[in-house]
Amino acid sequence: MIISLIIALVYVWIIGLYLSNWRQLPSSVLPEDFRGETFISVIVPARNEAHNIASCLDALLRQDYPSDLYEVIVVDDYSTDETSSITQSFRSDRFHLIQLSKVLDHPPALAFKKKAIEVGIRRAKGTLIATIDADCMAPREWLRYLAFQLEKHNAAFIAGPVSFYQEANRFEKFQALDFLGMMIITGAGIQGQFMHMCNGANLAYTRVAFERVDGFAGIDHIASGDDMLLMQKVVEAYPEGISFIKAKEALVLTKAKPDVQSFIRQRVRWATKSNSYREKQVTAILAVVFLLCTFIVASFLLIPFWGWPAVGLFSGLLIVKTLADYRLLSEATRFFGRRDLMVNFCVSQVFHVLYIVLIGVIANLRKEYEWKGRRVQ
Repeated sequence: MIISLIIALVYVWIIGLYLSNWRQLPSSVLPEDFRGETFISVIVPARNEAHNIASCLDALLRQDYPSDLYEVIVVDDYSTDETSSITQSFRSDRFHLIQLSKVLDHPPALAFKKKAIEVGIRRAKGTLIATIDADCMAPREWLRYLAFQLEKHNAAFIAGPVSFYQEANRFEKFQALDFLGMMIITGAGIQGQFMHMCNGANLAYTRVAFERVDGFAGIDHIASGDDMLLMQKVVEAYPEGISFIKAKEALVLTKAKPDVQSFIRQRVRWATKSNSYREKQVTAILAVVFLLCTFIVASFLLIPFWGWPAVGLFSGLLIVKTLADYRLLSEATRFFGRRDLMVNFCVSQVFHVLYIVLIGVIANLRKEYEWKGRRVQ
């Protein structure tokens, strides 16, 4: 009981730390007359994305950025659908298609996405390398924001916000709310320089930085981690060169997972790389969240045996977590213009506690998972 109360207090302190640093993080204001002078290569790794690739490329084609200063490189990772043919239907000098099946002797043994990005970078002409997932849509000013962060703030690594849209039900709205909370955590951690997180759906780094840290070397034995693990390598070389775009206008949009099974697979994939983080404080914070949620579930299950003391402990822990999360998520939804998601806050709290415990247990017991139709570890 004492340990659980200590964990709860640490959790409240962590949430307060996030909020404090988020509010200190300056908003990214893009001057109206800023056009950008940086050549940007956008790498789009894609595997079996026939249903999404057209929307992704159409959004990239409509960027408010000089057309002679960017290119889009789609790297088809052994797709078995029409991903390549749809990409080829875009008749633009800015678009290039690389099919890994034609440039590699055999498929990568493990780090599929990293290999796709690496091959794309080899063909890229840009000073700045941007990555976006094939199931995402970039806002019209996305490339301008990336160029601005590089040219005006001398950033070596740029993390941008990602959110869900067109949620169809409460489960998808829960994911959207949870993800916006992650965006505050991402920006706050970068601002305070105490943890570095990012999402490969909205990311950019200079070619020089990528080459200086030897790309994905040393992390290429892990299937995922083309974003956070690379970021933490760059942090060591450029401790002052990490930037977060705090602007809802730079928000890259994607769809939430449609069912519990695909959601669990996604979160297990994210969780299994936690042991590889160079910043152990990230792992420590994740452990605090996991322990608090575990104590909440355990105290609830102990009610038939402990009676009122268990009821009191369960209620107290849940109230503390709920109030702390409400502060964080209220800030997130206000900034990103999604106050509508707070209607589902109470239901989302239940989902959040249960999924944190479930994912934590699965990720520690089972390191193998399915990703894009492949079984990986």
